[in-house]
Amino acid sequence: MRLRALLDTDALGLRLLGGEDELDRSVRGVMTTDLRDPSRYLSGGELVLTGLAWRRDAADSEPFVRLLVQAGVAALAAGEAELGDVPEDLAAACARHRLPLFAVHESVAFATITEHVVRQVSGERAGDLAAVVDRHRRMMTSGPAGGGPDVVLDLLGSDLDLRAWVLSPTGRLVAGPKAAGPGLPAEVCAKLAAEHLAAVRTARRGPHRVNVGAVSYSLFPIRGGGRAPQVPQASQAVRDVRDVRDVRDVRDVRESVLSDWLLAVEADAGEWADERLDLLQGVTQLIAVERERRDAARTVRRRLAQEVLELVQAGAAPAEIAARLRVAAPVLLPGLGAAPHWQVVVARVEWADSGLEAGPVAQSLLEEILVDPQAGGSEPSDRIAVAHTGDEAVALVPLPAVSSEHDGSETGVLADALLAAVREPLSAGLDGDGRLTLGVSAAVHSAEGLRGALEEARHARRVAAARPGRVCAAGHQELASHVLLLPFVPDDVRRAFTARLLDPLRDYDRRHRAELIPTLEAFLDCDGSWTRCASRLHLHVNTLRYRVGRIEQLTGRDLSRLEDKLDFFLALRMS
Repeated sequence: MRLRALLDTDALGLRLLGGEDELDRSVRGVMTTDLRDPSRYLSGGELVLTGLAWRRDAADSEPFVRLLVQAGVAALAAGEAELGDVPEDLAAACARHRLPLFAVHESVAFATITEHVVRQVSGERAGDLAAVVDRHRRMMTSGPAGGGPDVVLDLLGSDLDLRAWVLSPTGRLVAGPKAAGPGLPAEVCAKLAAEHLAAVRTARRGPHRVNVGAVSYSLFPIRGGGRAPQVPQASQAVRDVRDVRDVRDVRDVRESVLSDWLLAVEADAGEWADERLDLLQGVTQLIAVERERRDAARTVRRRLAQEVLELVQAGAAPAEIAARLRVAAPVLLPGLGAAPHWQVVVARVEWADSGLEAGPVAQSLLEEILVDPQAGGSEPSDRIAVAHTGDEAVALVPLPAVSSEHDGSETGVLADALLAAVREPLSAGLDGDGRLTLGVSAAVHSAEGLRGALEEARHARRVAAARPGRVCAAGHQELASHVLLLPFVPDDVRRAFTARLLDPLRDYDRRHRAELIPTLEAFLDCDGSWTRCASRLHLHVNTLRYRVGRIEQLTGRDLSRLEDKLDFFLALRMS
């Protein structure tokens, strides 16, 4: 439909403020937004509706209008309900950029305009596809009530007989059609994610076609961060807009390749008609909006993590850190009765020959990595708080309260399991010039232990960095090995090493006056001789065996093994 036709419909309450010479432009869709930069969700030809909530002062109008023009929108319609009259600075910016500007009377709902435009646009398309596009456009402008990715994927199945799934870059199944039966197998998801990341990293245009066994899939990027999905072989208008965006979009693909989702469709899109490619582009835009809402919800968690990280690195008093943790606990684990234990995970993304700031990349990636691979849906990461400093991302992971007795068992995030879940797809995304290294701390139960956990995770990451491979991880257990304790190892590494082995014993001695540390020293001094050690300590041999058994239970070590004896010996000498 033409812009001119909008003025002929009195029920829309539109008043033209500028752009009389541009009223023959075609309108291909409609979008409602109050984002300061909505360009990531625009493909060209839209009538953009805004309530002006993005405008704080007159200086905001120029960059907002410039972004719309660069995205190739048809016109802008501003509501009068928020500010009364449309600001003059907005009208002036539209005039400078030759962007038609309408005022929307406060009595007219944006939904009324949306319904009218969608009905007119869909009416220009033939057959059943028009109805499908109509339904999708309605959901794209309806916000959370539209049902999200699951509903749109169900519509693809029911109306176009297309099975499709939303995957994360790590191969996690984010959403899928409920009526399609079982979801994709984990190995297929990992393969598709790997193929998609490899295609994006090598600048191949989407959709990317992949065969897994005898099944063909087409992979569509779902991009954020200002990047619009690229859909080749689409209509001329879409190609024209895409080409303009490609020229102006100079952002490095590495800023988002490791965190963007993808849409996997069980079909070969190589011979698809333009209308169907347009439809799938609209689907990716809808899902991108849902992703943006999810990311916006992370703001509070990121801020909490940043505050805790800054306090820990500045050497703040444990009481001050504990207060921040008490604030974070109900946000990350709502309804939890007791304060949780905490675990720290550190990630670093490194690019060869690049000045790209890697901290935000690592932050977004770590938020995705720490989602349980078995967790479906787009909101399972609401218990993870991730900050970044420099090129490093630091995750604060809350754990339900565990037993106060250290029994050597493993809880929370495990480095090996984390690595196994993400290594295949992310190695493809990093191939050529990137590396991801991860370090995982032990669980701590107080603010006093958080600094040690941060040091532990950072040093575990350095251990991982010494290994070959694009994606490597190491856990806190690997810090308690004597091969790391060379004379030139920094003091903080030594502290982490001794704390890992001796703190459980010191805590137990403090609570029970069990004298496990003196017993350990004597046992090692006596070369593991039960008789000599019992005699030195004036103990019965059975009492000595009980104490040594308790030491082994608390630390998960075996004092009959030479390696564990050596580790304890070094820890005692360095403490």
